[in-house]
Amino acid sequence: MTAHRRALALMALSAVSFGVMAFAVKLASKTMPAAQVAFFRFLFMLLPLAAPGLLRQALTWQRRDLLIYRGVFGGTAVLLYFLAIEHVPVGTATLLNYSSPIWAVPLAAVTLGGRVRPALLVPFAVAVVGMGLVTGALAPGGGVTSVGIWELAGFLSSLLSAAAVVSIRAARRTEGSWAIYGSFSLCGLLVCAPFALVDPRWPTARETGLLVVVGLSSIAAQLLMTHAYRWVTNLQAGVFAQLTVVLSTILGVALLGDPFGGARLAGTLLAFAGIVGVVWLQSTPRAVE
Repeated sequence: MTAHRRALALMALSAVSFGVMAFAVKLASKTMPAAQVAFFRFLFMLLPLAAPGLLRQALTWQRRDLLIYRGVFGGTAVLLYFLAIEHVPVGTATLLNYSSPIWAVPLAAVTLGGRVRPALLVPFAVAVVGMGLVTGALAPGGGVTSVGIWELAGFLSSLLSAAAVVSIRAARRTEGSWAIYGSFSLCGLLVCAPFALVDPRWPTARETGLLVVVGLSSIAAQLLMTHAYRWVTNLQAGVFAQLTVVLSTILGVALLGDPFGGARLAGTLLAFAGIVGVVWLQSTPRAVE
């Protein structure tokens, strides 16, 4: 197997691991606050840093500003994502969180003075319509006011994820993979701590088992994704990431009885197509003029 094919396999495994994590978060948050689940997730993510030499690499920061941005944005995004999972169907929360690529379009409009490739507006609009159908905003009698606070939390998590990705791309010029991993884990733990420790309690045996699944799947997904990024394109990474949405939706519908009628199916397909379209256009080099 070539390095490229191996990397694609690792991206697929990473997406599956993230899907398992989302489902385990849903189960755990039925009996314990999602903020505590997020806290334990980041606590577990510190475990690999106990290996000899890795802690030093994780704390070797050249651009502290970029790594703090990455950690705070990413940690807050995870906290909001877990809160969304606690209150809405896991597939819906995951779809909203994984819509981060489309927010590059309005972000580009702000940061580049309104200069956006016109072709990007089509898949952007398709994705927004799809998410409107999934959340019920485009249902009869729906609208922005019909979207609950936890759907909005999912939207905000995707915006912060997009900001974290921008920080990662800038940080990769000077920082190692373990430094980026360490900043995410440490800052994420600090972001979640005030919310998780408001009313702390020791988890039950069942909850402990689910937290272990959340933690181990998070570690596996993060490390597999980081390793695979060396050989895959942004387009391939963006497409494989959507496998997480598909898996979490299937698990939620099949095992938890999450609602999934025609409107949600159509919305999911439209959102998926729009997100992949945005990623594809952003990954396609422009012709030299």
